[in-house]
Amino acid sequence: MSAATRPPGQGAGQVSGQGAGRTSDSGLLPDRHPTADFFVCDIFDAAPKDDLGSMEHPIFSLSTRPDRRLLSYDHNGTQIDVIPSVKGRATIHDKDILIYCVSQLMAALNAGREVSRTLQLKAHDLLVATNRDTSGDGYTRLKDAFERLAGTRITTNMTTGGIETTRGFGLIESWEIVRRSRGGRMISVTVTLSEWLFRAVLAKSVLTLSRDYFRLRKPLERRIYELARKHCGRQASWQVSVGTLHKKSGSAAPVRVFRAALRKMIAEAALPDYALREVPGDMIVIERLRPGRATASGPQLSEEAFDAARALRPGADVHALAARWRGWWEETGRPRLGNADAAFLGWVKAQERG
Repeated sequence: MSAATRPPGQGAGQVSGQGAGRTSDSGLLPDRHPTADFFVCDIFDAAPKDDLGSMEHPIFSLSTRPDRRLLSYDHNGTQIDVIPSVKGRATIHDKDILIYCVSQLMAALNAGREVSRTLQLKAHDLLVATNRDTSGDGYTRLKDAFERLAGTRITTNMTTGGIETTRGFGLIESWEIVRRSRGGRMISVTVTLSEWLFRAVLAKSVLTLSRDYFRLRKPLERRIYELARKHCGRQASWQVSVGTLHKKSGSAAPVRVFRAALRKMIAEAALPDYALREVPGDMIVIERLRPGRATASGPQLSEEAFDAARALRPGADVHALAARWRGWWEETGRPRLGNADAAFLGWVKAQERG
């Protein structure tokens, strides 16, 4: 637990006036599983994390207009019913909020800190971390996103943390914005995640996303990237029929329009870490890019390069360093790289000396 979440006069390892794992003077049993009232999001450059459940299934709308359609989805024994509010179903861009929260919680768990499903965060930090506009409109859109997340109701038997339950819940349980009076900017935001999502975090049922995910503009690109990350992962490739991919994406477009969108995506090659190609039989092959291959999002790096960068810069977020290096590569005219790993590590060493 951070000092910001600790009640006055209470030392580390104590919650609500009682030491964790100790017997109190009143004779009560020890509080063996203390939980903070809320978790403060204060981890800079936490690696983006997404939960496996919502990566696998089409919970979020891909529409840019209010989507008030009822969604019923059944695939391999998993049933999902999604009921939107009058403001529409939560969109894949609204999901940025959940990714940010999950990322903060996972970084805290990995650091040995206590977490809670109620989080306190700074709106500006969330907007910056998810590559969003920090203008007044950006804050207004953030409020709208909270409303859609809280209003979207789900009934499902999805398994999280090794437990299958059928239940209904909102994507978030509640939210609160504190702002300065007379229309001032947000001071802080408090959000309580659903128990279903928090259970996924505690079970570490998450995957790391590329930071370039937040640079993907089109909703379908984001959704296809999620599916590629979930199903292809670090395998060489994943082959899927256009019909199955259409169903798993949650696209409301006819299959022929969806197929055309995939072909455009293949031509633009904008997905970070993965490339798509069409093969006979109305099939799509999603391939993990080889280290060093340049795409629209920049040169790709191997896991060995990231390990070497960690050794050079202990404690640093190497994925954040890679994003900065790719930005520098863009600014210097996208020079051709004989060995992307070596170029990146050379840049890291130069930054360390500077």
